[in-house]
Amino acid sequence: MKITSIPLEEAVGRPLAHDLTQIDAKNHKKSARFKKGQVITMEDIPTLRDMGRENLSVMEMSPGDVHEDDAALALGEVLCGENLRLTQPEEGRCNLVAEKSGLLCYLAETVNRVNQDPDWVLSALALHRPVLAGQVVAGFRIRPLVLEDYRVERAVAAVRGSKPFKILPFLDLRVGLVTTGKELFDNRVEDAFRPKLDEKLGRLSGTVMGQRYSRDTVEEISAAITNFLNEGAKVIICTGGMSVDADDKTPGAIRSVCRKISFQGTPALPGAMLMLGWAKSPADGEDVAVIGAPACVAFDDRTALDKLLPFVFAGIEPGDFVRRWGVGGLCEHCPVCRYPSCSFAAGS
Repeated sequence: MKITSIPLEEAVGRPLAHDLTQIDAKNHKKSARFKKGQVITMEDIPTLRDMGRENLSVMEMSPGDVHEDDAALALGEVLCGENLRLTQPEEGRCNLVAEKSGLLCYLAETVNRVNQDPDWVLSALALHRPVLAGQVVAGFRIRPLVLEDYRVERAVAAVRGSKPFKILPFLDLRVGLVTTGKELFDNRVEDAFRPKLDEKLGRLSGTVMGQRYSRDTVEEISAAITNFLNEGAKVIICTGGMSVDADDKTPGAIRSVCRKISFQGTPALPGAMLMLGWAKSPADGEDVAVIGAPACVAFDDRTALDKLLPFVFAGIEPGDFVRRWGVGGLCEHCPVCRYPSCSFAAGS
């Protein structure tokens, strides 16, 4: 790339070599009216003359040079996956925007491979973070105004063949609530879990189909879970009786009903006693998530349950990611909760 100074009219269709500042004497301020790399159009000529310009310094691309806009688009086209929209470049930067609310998925290794070249910038929200439709989830650009074509192709090749960025949309799932405890069964105390669960499920398009109360016996809890399975629930959340106390029977009841236990216990605080199992739906044979929610869900705004529910509502098994929740898995109990705009929302 080389920079040359040419008459104003000849600069049409050429990219500027540097910013052009316009002084607003009336308001006593100045700003960059034209940006470095901006392509001059015929409509710009009168404004440039008003700025006292007769000549402009423009860039002349060398063979093999790729402009920043074209570089960003080339990478964006291979990054952009399901339920994402690629924006047009602005000052060399493109974004990926969520078209649906859901779980943000990508390979961290892909991001790291692209960023091995110091002239590339690829930044994303935390992996497995719940996002809203219209939210920017990743941005990328090259640092210089132009880049050699082989370095653009190298970045594209680092992404091609791997999993692109995608959003797994949240599903509208029917949820059954099983509330355990003799004091609740006998209506002696108010259920503190329900308001918290309503708030969390409301974020994820969950529909509560009913709530059953049970005393602390494996048989009664198992029966309540089974009834919801027979009624077509896709998620069943059990509250109460989740500690290691001998009187707490909920984990045993979940085990008695489920064909598979994904985990019992997580490295996230609060919520270390969280449990997830999978049972078969009698109606269609599909897997139904059966969750054992620990006591902290009733009084902490955010717990490990908040990390689990986006996976469940996106229709995927969290698998080994649960064992990675310790990194960023300590809730700071901020005076004003900013979840999910915090490290606690990250899924790995």
